[in-house]
Amino acid sequence: MLRFAVRRLLLMVPVLFGLSILLFMWLRALPGDPARALLGEKATPDSIARLNEVYGFNKPLWQQYFIYTKALLSGDFGVSPRTGEPVLGTFLERFPATIELAVAALIFAIAVGIPLGYFAAKRAGGLLDTITVGGSLLGVVIPVFVLAYLLKVVFAVGLPGSVFGFPLSDLAFLPSSGRQNARIDATHITNFYVLDGLITREWDAAWDAVLHLILPAIALGSIPLAIIVRMTRASVIDVLNEDYVRTANAKGLARRVITRRHVLRNAMLPVTTVIGLQAGALLAGAVLTESVFAINGIGSYLFTAISSLDFAVLQGFILFIAVVYALVNLAVDLLYGLIDPRLRTA
Repeated sequence: MLRFAVRRLLLMVPVLFGLSILLFMWLRALPGDPARALLGEKATPDSIARLNEVYGFNKPLWQQYFIYTKALLSGDFGVSPRTGEPVLGTFLERFPATIELAVAALIFAIAVGIPLGYFAAKRAGGLLDTITVGGSLLGVVIPVFVLAYLLKVVFAVGLPGSVFGFPLSDLAFLPSSGRQNARIDATHITNFYVLDGLITREWDAAWDAVLHLILPAIALGSIPLAIIVRMTRASVIDVLNEDYVRTANAKGLARRVITRRHVLRNAMLPVTTVIGLQAGALLAGAVLTESVFAINGIGSYLFTAISSLDFAVLQGFILFIAVVYALVNLAVDLLYGLIDPRLRTA
């Protein structure tokens, strides 16, 4: 298992190198002039020429890539021409917000999706199965930003009127934006607000950070939830029809033993793959959710960087996300070995 993990880590090197080349060429192929986009209305021929000279935009592409790679290997991810701040520092400041949101969304999707998919498969064709399949389709169809606004209106802003005497405004008990109430004097060590509250034993700060995560996590986790539900349902149905499950039932094994050893253990392999893919997708798909709930993560910052053609930020942030994505897939491969010993590699 250790040798397998080391081999996969070494394989990441050429993959990331190839990605850096493709990313570098793709960004330079985008329409527009980065110097003009950065300067905006203040752009003049002289100022554009000076900016191109300072950041090397006037040099040949191969030379620009060589300079960028040399700086990258030394740990220098560049400086944003738009803000004048180091890319690495900005990333480390904003990335915890995105990671915290993505983890919360994934926990929500897994905690609800796997049990729901399992019970739907056990009652295939029944009412629960019909509702689950219909709900999962709805979860995929509804755009994330639409669901985010609906959740925000119902559970943060409040609706007028009442239903059966219950005022709908009472449903609005969750925060509408941000990561934490500004009135809470919290200590931030890692910039993971929930973790910081637990480390420092500031329980009110930790709980407030959790409350701020609920709505954006539900919105962001809606699509992964729908996919995990459908994959779990299909996988469990396939396993339930296998001969070894029928044999275990015929032997009179306890239902919980059959469920744990035979059904869930084998059904979780394809589900684990889906979870790994969705974990990476959540990092890249948090832009709209962060914008709706005013979360200062990498998603909203990348959106601004794209509009201003901030090459340094785009290159650095996308490479960071690629590394995280590769590490998540490595973790999924290692998890395969824990779920199914037959897949372990010496």
